[in-house]
Amino acid sequence: MKTGLVTFYHIHHYGALLQAAATQRAVTAMGGECEIIDYFVNQNNALFCAPTGLGSAAADAHTALHYRPLRTRYRRFESFSKQWLRISPHRFESLEELRTAELPYDLILAGSDQIWNPKIFPDGRFDPVFFGAFSQRRKIAYAPSFGIPRVPEGMEDELRDYLSSFSHLSVREGQGQAIIRELTGQNVPVVLDPTLLLTRAEWAAMAPASPQGGKGYILCYCISKPGALEPYVRRLAEETGLPVVQLCGTRQKIHPRANCVLDAGPSEFLALFRDAAFVCTNSFHGTVFSLQFQKPFFTAVSPRELAAPETSRTFSLLSRLGLTERIVGKGDAAGITDEIDWAAAEAHLCRARRDSLAYLRSALQNGETEPPSAGAEPPLPRLASRTGCSGCSACAAVCPRDAISMPRDREGFARPAVDLAKCVRCNRCTAVCPILHPREKTPPPAAFAAWNRDDAVRRDSTSGGVFTTLAEFILESGGVVFGAVFDGKQHLRHTACFCKEELWRLRGAKYVQSDLEGTFRMVRECLETRQVLFSGTPCQVDGLYRYLGSRPENLTTCDLVCHGVPSPGVWEDMARSIERRKGQGLQAVRFRNKVTGWRDSHFTTVFDNGAVDSAPLFRTEFGRAFGRALFLRPSCYSCPYASMTRPGDFTLGDFWGLRPEELPEQQEKGVSLLLVNTAHGSHIFDQLPLSRQAFPVERAIAGNPRLASPTACPPDRAAFFASYALEPFETVRKRHFALPPLPVRAAGSLLSPELKAKIRKKLR
Repeated sequence: MKTGLVTFYHIHHYGALLQAAATQRAVTAMGGECEIIDYFVNQNNALFCAPTGLGSAAADAHTALHYRPLRTRYRRFESFSKQWLRISPHRFESLEELRTAELPYDLILAGSDQIWNPKIFPDGRFDPVFFGAFSQRRKIAYAPSFGIPRVPEGMEDELRDYLSSFSHLSVREGQGQAIIRELTGQNVPVVLDPTLLLTRAEWAAMAPASPQGGKGYILCYCISKPGALEPYVRRLAEETGLPVVQLCGTRQKIHPRANCVLDAGPSEFLALFRDAAFVCTNSFHGTVFSLQFQKPFFTAVSPRELAAPETSRTFSLLSRLGLTERIVGKGDAAGITDEIDWAAAEAHLCRARRDSLAYLRSALQNGETEPPSAGAEPPLPRLASRTGCSGCSACAAVCPRDAISMPRDREGFARPAVDLAKCVRCNRCTAVCPILHPREKTPPPAAFAAWNRDDAVRRDSTSGGVFTTLAEFILESGGVVFGAVFDGKQHLRHTACFCKEELWRLRGAKYVQSDLEGTFRMVRECLETRQVLFSGTPCQVDGLYRYLGSRPENLTTCDLVCHGVPSPGVWEDMARSIERRKGQGLQAVRFRNKVTGWRDSHFTTVFDNGAVDSAPLFRTEFGRAFGRALFLRPSCYSCPYASMTRPGDFTLGDFWGLRPEELPEQQEKGVSLLLVNTAHGSHIFDQLPLSRQAFPVERAIAGNPRLASPTACPPDRAAFFASYALEPFETVRKRHFALPPLPVRAAGSLLSPELKAKIRKKLR
């Protein structure tokens, strides 16, 4: 049987050629013939580009400076193709030409690579050739990728028709599996990238003698900005003393002393991985060949993939092998010296390779393929994902065996950790997790501008002092108020307040995620005998309700308009840094001090010797980084509570966006935004001695965009936390919290928000 393979192979890209070679070799090893159909898809390998702008001119200038090694690279790619690929003698340049040709194939095989990604083709549509639309012969697919999270609108029927012509379908990633399931109802298998079908020995046979003379080195292979990998390269170089070799995918030099390799073809690519001591990469195939040659490696993925791991082929592969801790820039990344259990990883890989080859063999022979196994069920209990977990601690509070603790991860956030020896599989933690059980939409709240009538209280509050009025109402009935308070070490934890004299400790914004250890259980105890007010972030309020299992009549809750919660670990390191530089211990911190008015909040620190430092919040290091959302919890960037569906009886924030003529006498003193969300909240609101003025809900959203959408994840977040996990905090602070260069600051003050957004999008 002769198979015609439609895939990417022509472009001078290491992954493209190596996956094509692997697919062809795997088919041939099963007793068939396999020939790549030479279909030209606008892939230009010319060393010099036709001038299209500044970018192409810069690329051509770089090529001119390094012409000899780049010419060698070009020739090596061409040589590899001739040696290892069997390609049809005729080049086809259109679908029609293929339709009219006498093709000698019994079977058409589509895959792998992103051949089903419409966005990479000039017209932004699917290319029918890569669905075998030129032939009536039987068609199978091995590991193609859509490369997109969802099918573009209006193209669903077209794709469904293409897919219906295949006798056997498989995909490379979970998101492709979801797309096909949604369109066709089929549950197709996720198989390995073809480069993992071959063994280490087979790849080594394609590689020449060591291009680096056989010496150990740290290999860096980045196809985009290194970002979170830079501190790993620096630390590895410092701790091992090994030289850094950079296989140039990106033109940016990753390490100042890196030996840049520009002339490597596919064979040399393999040799560089084979002979490396360590690998740092943000390439999927860089990760693949680190695994194939069993090299200690660290890999980085894009911010989009970090936020949605289910869309990432790197996450998909490393999850299968139990190695997701080798992905950097997140809270569970491995330490620089942590070893890899290669025996376990190899066992997982061999099993996955066996399953993928079995699928391919059955598809080639037109046999029945096993339905994709769901994989091993995650160890019970099932909790929210790393990127979804808000850290509300409801799971730990509800556990009857105290089998769940909340240790901090490498980003400084508390996360649930399950002691399976204690766990009795009761699933209470799964049942209470608010992320696993999203709330239903609620009617829009009533919105008010409100303020406390006591100017002294108002002056001591972040905005209008409404929280104090609400808290005093509960305390006067013999109730208790729960809110966040700093201890002597600047650790923020929720605590109970039983008297008005202690309320000052709960006032004011605190830009840190609070520690809820023991709080939910104490709330439950208090509810047995008294009124309770609980104030916290929306995820904390929702977590409390899920833990309690109901909305007790004597519980009142107040959630906050939340920009996102910063890392407690980062804040406490920042506090220690402030103390070292001052030579004094911190006694108190005010993140939003109204020393010069409500609209010009100051970051104020009070020290043990009575000294006070104060500066506008966003001119301080912590304030600038907070304003950039640099160290927020991962879940904050996709927060389900950034909407008008609020879990609390009340929502409190600043009433930003007031016009000069609106409440002019109140604005300097601070005005609170107060949303009344429930009937219970409305009943209490009518009894509060507050000054107030009603406003349309739309005005509340206009001044507080976090009521409509989450904070966007900054592109340098992963780089910050990679550095934070590895380097001294003073180094991290100076590198990531410093003022930007003067030209950048000047542009920031002159450019419009729209133009800034366009520039950021371009830079990404």
